[in-house]
Formats: sequence, structure tokens, C-alpha cells
Amino acid sequence: MDTNPTALERAISSVGSASELARRLRVTPAAVLQWRKVPAERVLEVERISGVSRHDLRPDVFGPIPEAAE
Repeated sequence: MDTNPTALERAISSVGSASELARRLRVTPAAVLQWRKVPAERVLEVERISGVSRHDLRPDVFGPIPEAAE
């Protein structure tokens, strides 16, 4: 069993609960709990609220985290 939390689980944890994330997004808790991954149209808002990178939340949309400039 994989014990590493997903990016969505980290986002939920960072605000305290799925209900709190839902409240801040102005959606129902059931909607958040149904997500397997954050809908593309919600990623930037979830990133702002939770601090979890858009690149972690949806690498299929935003790609991997860019390398730090040297």
C-alpha cells in the first residue's frame, strides 16, 4: 500500500479538512471528496489556498516543476 499522500491529500491537509477546502473554494465537500485529481479549472485556486504547487497537483496540465534558475 502506498503511504505517500497525493498532492490533493496534501492540499486538503494543509487547510485542515476537505470541508474547509470546499468552503474556501465555494463548492460542496462531496465535490472535493469525489475528485481523484483537482479539476484543471480549480488548480490555481487550490494552489493559492493550500500552497501545493500546480505542478504537483496537475503535472499532466502544468508539467513537472521547472528546474530552479542557477
